[in-house]
Amino acid sequence: MSHSGEASPSTPKLQLHLSIPIPSRDSTYYIADGNTVLLVENTLFKVHRSTLTKDASTFDSMFSLDSDLRSSSHVSSNSAVTTVGPEGENDDNPIRLQGDTADQFRALLWALYSLPHELSVALTPEANPLQLFNLARISHKYEFRSIEAWSLNALTQVYTRPMHPLSNKEVDGPSLEQLTELASLCEQRDLLEAATQRWRRRIASGKDISLALNVAERLNLRALLGRAYYAMLLQGREVWDADGHLTRAQIIRLLSGHYALGRLWERLPNEPPPFIHSPRCMGAAVVRCNQTWAGLWKSMMDMGRQGVLLQYPDVEGKLMLAESMLKTLMERDMPTPGLLEAMPWCKEQTLAATAGKIRDIQESLVDYFVDV
Repeated sequence: MSHSGEASPSTPKLQLHLSIPIPSRDSTYYIADGNTVLLVENTLFKVHRSTLTKDASTFDSMFSLDSDLRSSSHVSSNSAVTTVGPEGENDDNPIRLQGDTADQFRALLWALYSLPHELSVALTPEANPLQLFNLARISHKYEFRSIEAWSLNALTQVYTRPMHPLSNKEVDGPSLEQLTELASLCEQRDLLEAATQRWRRRIASGKDISLALNVAERLNLRALLGRAYYAMLLQGREVWDADGHLTRAQIIRLLSGHYALGRLWERLPNEPPPFIHSPRCMGAAVVRCNQTWAGLWKSMMDMGRQGVLLQYPDVEGKLMLAESMLKTLMERDMPTPGLLEAMPWCKEQTLAATAGKIRDIQESLVDYFVDV
């Protein structure tokens, strides 16, 4: 005997059935004379099998499987036998693509079905970065090699154009984190460099430092990782402790970096970078030149110690200040007694040595932030 307040046994099944959305046909790529139906997320696509097998893609292997795997199967229900056709034959039994989005698959079909003048838009400022990003990801997954290379090249052009206020398409495009992951996954150096430069600009403005640090650590991007750690180091301990994205291990590396860079700064005054003397600098002049350079270098490092606006571990900032002072001395019209007249032929070489020292430290920043 049933009670009005109780749900019938069939109610949960009915609710489950009603909660599953019915797949809808794509407005563009459900092609009437197509011969293969695919379901991506909750969207049905009907396309030509021969189109999907272009470029020796994974679909070529998929469709070439032994016919027994795609032959009619029989499902028994209450002694009744129902024949189900091969996957992809109709909407009721589509080929299901897992792990893809409808937008990604739509981007792939755009590349496969578009006319040349439609594709050429991707190489202009009117390109759609998100569409190209989706295309690059899915073409990499399914091994459409020529399409992958083309889409990565087009995407690189988008992100290597001179910087300007972002268009709406770029704002709606992939995040910088997604772009970096794609460039790393596909080993596209130019795109990765473009993404890294954008990270550097964000870091320099104090934005997304911990995000850059985590992305660089996960993808093993050493140059970016060193820059992010260094920028975070200069933010100070209060910022580290307040940042919820930093792990304990990362904070330990920051402390390690603070110690290591501090020690480096203590050594630098007595370690002037070597340089190749001018051919005109010979004999006793070489000795005098080296002595003058050592004294000048130490003097510039001591000035760096007095830089009240520079933090103790900011070795890069102090060296760049020294480089600026050296350039100023060289550009003076009046002679500089006691500093440069003793090395008249090697002034430019010392400037190059200073720039080289800065570059060496910048390139090895990540090595100062180590586990202890």
